[in-house]
Amino acid sequence: MKVDGVAYRSIWRDPSETTVTVVDQTLLPHRFDTLKLMNVADAIDAIKRMVVRGAPLIGVTGAYGYAMALRDDPSDANVDAAFDAINAARPTAVNLRWALEIMRQEVRDLAPDDRAVAAYVTADRLRAEDIETNGAIAEQGARLVREIYEANGRSRPVNILTHCNTGWIACVDWGTALGVVYRAHDDGIPVHVWVDETRPRNQGASLTTWELGSHGVPHTLIVDNAGGHLMQHGQVDICLVGADRVTASGDACNKIGTYLKALAAKDNHVPFYVVLPGSTIDWGMQDGVTEIEIEERASDEVTHISGVAGDGSIVKVRLAPKGTKVGNPAFDVTPARLVTGLVTERGVAPASREGLRALYPEKG
Repeated sequence: MKVDGVAYRSIWRDPSETTVTVVDQTLLPHRFDTLKLMNVADAIDAIKRMVVRGAPLIGVTGAYGYAMALRDDPSDANVDAAFDAINAARPTAVNLRWALEIMRQEVRDLAPDDRAVAAYVTADRLRAEDIETNGAIAEQGARLVREIYEANGRSRPVNILTHCNTGWIACVDWGTALGVVYRAHDDGIPVHVWVDETRPRNQGASLTTWELGSHGVPHTLIVDNAGGHLMQHGQVDICLVGADRVTASGDACNKIGTYLKALAAKDNHVPFYVVLPGSTIDWGMQDGVTEIEIEERASDEVTHISGVAGDGSIVKVRLAPKGTKVGNPAFDVTPARLVTGLVTERGVAPASREGLRALYPEKG
């Protein structure tokens, strides 16, 4: 994707270097800047502080962090120690463990001196595969948007509601749910996106609007609780959201507030699709509500908010009284019964064990 006419991806490595560079998402949309990650500590910090965010990007960043860890210490002990340290950075998104398991498997049986090179090769491969996978997801999902456009007699744009940020900066490129929007838009299908602000970190207000505006996609920012109202009045044709973890039975864990959108969609007969790569499926989990660990984040994300002051500086201001007790679960789980379908790189499946097994028969 392009920023001011320049093509970017969210993470990259110069082949002659062992460091990686990422887009610093904590500064968007007010300032576009990049940050170089020099070592595994930098990678862990970037994941924790949400300099990088989005399940696919977290996975790729973790892979490069693992490579940098083995560059500095390729010992047998660090093969597992680095895995554990990086995996603990954020517990909910399954892509992080998925990527780290691939990395560890590739290097475990190698001689220590050979591990770093193999790790970088594998991380580069995971990055390239993410781009290819998300491009395929976009193609699959765009067909759904086209079907709605045709069903409406090509009479008006397709109104899409999305939550959080699922675009190219949440992946390496394209994105998941927003990747579908980009593909449909680029294919000439008129679309309009309702963008949830996505409290408390406002990824919709700050990141999704920035992405859509940069790509020229018509969109309108709304408060989180407006979605149900819009659905009641026939102003939403389809909901497209991402996921940080999907169970083998089709339960979908995503940014807090997603569950409420799914309930409203069900009540108003609006199709609700979860868009994800196969790497986001946790085949070892069945019941998302009881089994998925939900990350609890810092209270100041709720009590404070960042924005641009009159002099152009980025400032953080308090919203709630000092001493206010805060609960800040970062994710919720939408049960499979509320999900119309799962859009993956291999096709669209019912949100069920049978549906997922049909797309991924190698998982048994």
